[in-house]
Amino acid sequence: MPRFAANLSMLYPEYEFLERFSAAAADGFDAVEYLFPYDHSAVELKQRLRDNGLQQVLFNAPPGDWAAGERGIASLPGRELEFRSGFDRALEYASVLGNTRIHVMAGLLPSEQYRARNHEVYLENLTYACTQAAKAEVTVLLEPINTRDMPGFFLNRQDQAHAIRKEVGAHNLKVQFDCYHCQIVEGDLASKLQRDFNDIGHIQIAGVPDRHEPDQGEVNYPYLFELIDQLGYDGWIGCEYRPRGNTSAGLQWLRDWKSSQ
Repeated sequence: MPRFAANLSMLYPEYEFLERFSAAAADGFDAVEYLFPYDHSAVELKQRLRDNGLQQVLFNAPPGDWAAGERGIASLPGRELEFRSGFDRALEYASVLGNTRIHVMAGLLPSEQYRARNHEVYLENLTYACTQAAKAEVTVLLEPINTRDMPGFFLNRQDQAHAIRKEVGAHNLKVQFDCYHCQIVEGDLASKLQRDFNDIGHIQIAGVPDRHEPDQGEVNYPYLFELIDQLGYDGWIGCEYRPRGNTSAGLQWLRDWKSSQ
């Protein structure tokens, strides 16, 4: 049976961030993920996890200047030292939080004419990240992101991400399969899950096209949940969506799914 993790960057916006841990636990979640932990100490976050019986399953490495519009720096020339320092910091948080997966955001490509240059930087930084992460038994994740929500993002397609994974050749480099992003860019989710399953390191969900609860929109999530189960996925499925209203009320889809199993 699929296991669901609450994405605390998107769910429970009615609470301050640190209060979202207890809210997720009260709604029956056993695990959480979020974009970034760095506004809080690792010790403080660990205490929130411990107090609420939660497991930390995913966060992102530092993305550069998020407020200024940066969306990762792993592929950006001239930022290599910053990337590597940031990834080392992510590993320090992971060691305290018990987190075994770190998503590395590629960054924005200013123009297609620079793709080859950025590609080389990306490979070098990923090699560094995977080497350091392997020492801590951590998996590094790549995530294709749709061009509607994040125009200019370096990585958009599943096959593109898997080609880069093969180029790097690290055993602890996997691809993050976000059903929302994949549906917008490519569609054909079931076939891609089956094709790439062995190298998928994490799955996330949201309704399409509006990124709300997965009980409305064009994606048949009950079908995909059954398929994911049949494929033998033993990881977590991150609920990375924006609630239409109250988060707990909107989780009726999850309660219905659990009661049907």
